[in-house]
Amino acid sequence: MSNNYAGLRSVFRKDEAGKARCAERLIAIRNSLSALRKRKSDSSVLLATWNIRDFDSNKFGFGPRLPETFYYLAEMVSAFDIVALQEVNRDLSALKTLMNILGRDWDYIVTDATEGSGGNEERMAFVFNTDKVFFRKIAGEVVLPDGQLVVSPKTAKKGEIVAEGVAEDVKQQFARTPFLVAFQAGWFRFSLCTVHIYYGSESGAQLVRRIGEIERLVEFFAKRQDKEEAAAIKATGRQDVTEEVENYILLGDFNVVSPEHKTMAALKSNGFSVPAAIDGKTVRKDGAHFYDQIAVRAKDPRFKVVGGGMVDMFQDVFRDTAEDRALYSAHMPKKDPEKDPKYAAKSEDALYRKWRTWQMSDHSPLWVEIQTDFADDYLGRLVAEGKTQR
Repeated sequence: MSNNYAGLRSVFRKDEAGKARCAERLIAIRNSLSALRKRKSDSSVLLATWNIRDFDSNKFGFGPRLPETFYYLAEMVSAFDIVALQEVNRDLSALKTLMNILGRDWDYIVTDATEGSGGNEERMAFVFNTDKVFFRKIAGEVVLPDGQLVVSPKTAKKGEIVAEGVAEDVKQQFARTPFLVAFQAGWFRFSLCTVHIYYGSESGAQLVRRIGEIERLVEFFAKRQDKEEAAAIKATGRQDVTEEVENYILLGDFNVVSPEHKTMAALKSNGFSVPAAIDGKTVRKDGAHFYDQIAVRAKDPRFKVVGGGMVDMFQDVFRDTAEDRALYSAHMPKKDPEKDPKYAAKSEDALYRKWRTWQMSDHSPLWVEIQTDFADDYLGRLVAEGKTQR
């Protein structure tokens, strides 16, 4: 059992129209995601990543999420077995509301809030269905050792004087510390690392830092996995130890510019790959960004991605229609609180399209389905071993 719609009646109280609207749109989401839900089985796990945009501080002035919004978010999350969430805020009230709606079969693991201007006081979380996914009691934040730190070329702002002796290349940790957790689904054992890579700007030193964070991340896990493999070979005396070595999956907001960009090249280095089911423009509409990615370095030869996709968040809720714009106009700010005129909405329709991203997100859930039933392979090898002994 997943979503139990806890509190749906009490949330709307005497607002019968609001209750009916929410229920109607939940049905619409369920219909839209029915093909995805049908993929749920004992032989695979549905893994997703979702930058859930400022969940839920209202520090940007677009207003808090509406009560109905949490039900829409929960409906989409419940279509999967495990979801990596980015941009969860210091105050966990919103996440706890989401978990309450999902029901007691769901659990979560969350990081501490990231300090510093680059971290934006964000947390990262894994939300998972305990009927399908087992937490293997290993979790931690990735801290780079000396010699593997991110190099960030130091650039002075206009009019700023750089003190004598300050190095031009300042080595540092990630702006938001990646979060690694070990899980198991069926026969498949894996470690997930969720990230929110530094964005900065589209060029110059800050782009160099963004690329540097991705490079250091994949390099870190490639070295770790290779070291684990060498240790397993030494311990067992066997060359084929792929089943004993941890499988690593990196997922989250990598701020990848495009499939052809250096940011993607960095992600696909050191033996990591993006599954073909979600690679490039396979699941993205024209004009969609490529920030969110899932990359794998699996040693288990039985590892197989059997599907993937991206959820259209606004197909059934907060639609770009006159009806919905009128319906939610009272909940929107009177004008765009954006301080930079360059990015401010120029019309009421544009303001609505911007506002609704603080209700749902400006990122769509990206997912893959991974095979987890290796029983036939295991039993087949037992049969083969028995025949060789005859």
